[in-house]
Amino acid sequence: MKIHLHTIGCRLNQAEIETMARQLAAGGHAITPDAAEADTVILNTCAVTAEAARDARNLTRRFARANPAAGIVLTGCYATLAPDALTVLPGVAHVVSNADKARIPLLLDPTLPADAPLFDREPLARETAAGSIGRTRGFIKVQDGCDNRCTFCVTTLARGPGVSRPLAEVVAEVQRFAAAGYREVVLSGVHLGSYGRDLGRPAGLRELVAALLADTDVARIRLSSLEPWDIAPGFFDLWHNPRLLPHLHLPLQSGSDTILRRMARRTPRAAFRALADEARAAIPDLNLSTDLIVGFPGETDEIFAETLEYVEALAFGRLHVFSYSPRPGTAAARMPGQVPGPVKKERTARLIALGERLSTAFHARYHGATRPVLWEMAAGAEPDGLRWVGYTDNYIRVTAVGPADLMNRVTPVRLSGPRAEGMTGEIDLVDSSGSKTLEARAT
Repeated sequence: MKIHLHTIGCRLNQAEIETMARQLAAGGHAITPDAAEADTVILNTCAVTAEAARDARNLTRRFARANPAAGIVLTGCYATLAPDALTVLPGVAHVVSNADKARIPLLLDPTLPADAPLFDREPLARETAAGSIGRTRGFIKVQDGCDNRCTFCVTTLARGPGVSRPLAEVVAEVQRFAAAGYREVVLSGVHLGSYGRDLGRPAGLRELVAALLADTDVARIRLSSLEPWDIAPGFFDLWHNPRLLPHLHLPLQSGSDTILRRMARRTPRAAFRALADEARAAIPDLNLSTDLIVGFPGETDEIFAETLEYVEALAFGRLHVFSYSPRPGTAAARMPGQVPGPVKKERTARLIALGERLSTAFHARYHGATRPVLWEMAAGAEPDGLRWVGYTDNYIRVTAVGPADLMNRVTPVRLSGPRAEGMTGEIDLVDSSGSKTLEARAT
């Protein structure tokens, strides 16, 4: 069977869709990047905003037009919250809730062993399973669900309460990724910082990261989004090990204490600033990124100006900016003071512009510096090589021209050309004796 997989939304969704791909590939099925040639299309949906839900509907229709013969399987948060809106779309064969998502490979192929290891064949099939997804970074789902009650969020409704995977199981999976050739893993979850609490381990995430550093061979470990109130004293000491990469994503959501209280966020401005200062003092070259919601109910011009001032003062390396979208079933959707759409659009554009300026300034700090870059994809050809795209340890996107064998390699790169979206670089390749063999030019 030929299967096309697509995901919308967070890194947890990415981790889930990649796990399905590995399981199906290990069972002998072909993972295809082209929906038009697939027998089955799997779409992992998102419901965090109205736009994400609309994207799911539009993608489903697009897949059906491109390949009317394919059966479309819809899963994820939007499929869980609004199954009736999806079952009527063209080409839809199954709508599967988050609770049953892990059984999708068995739904498609009942002959698959339910407990098959992710990389269970040596050596060719294992490499094919990993390579078929086209990834050098593996996304590891370590927990699901959320016990928070942020007033804007439908995640708790769609995912349920927090549930953690056993520590030994995660360690074993990461080691399998390392054995399969992955150079980097990203630990992901709906509420990553809560990892282990449901297992009676209040310091669970710290214990997990320490175990991965001690008991696996993977070269680079990255953490996805962490709620700021989950970070215990001493947590940043883990970064003394350089395999834990210097990038943190701490969702702020607003720079106004008034709005943070309405959102039921548990970290006010002063505490967030103190945490950011602590992280930067403990982790050299830290890239600190954040999420921000614009136009939350009750946001006035003065409150928005307060957010702009606060965000600029904290000098984030990257902003993920979202216009507030009322989600059915949430407390915020019923709040007074809903902000008109044109006002949200104008404020969103201003905050995005600030984010681009902050990103450029952060990248400019590394002009002329050398950082390690994991090369993840070739984006085209140049007269003297391929145009490669990769990320530094502190999550700066880099493009450079180099030889054809850079895929999934980490090389030192001299950085230049700071822009909002990233930097260019010159790749220094050395042989085993330390002698330079090639210097590739910047793009």
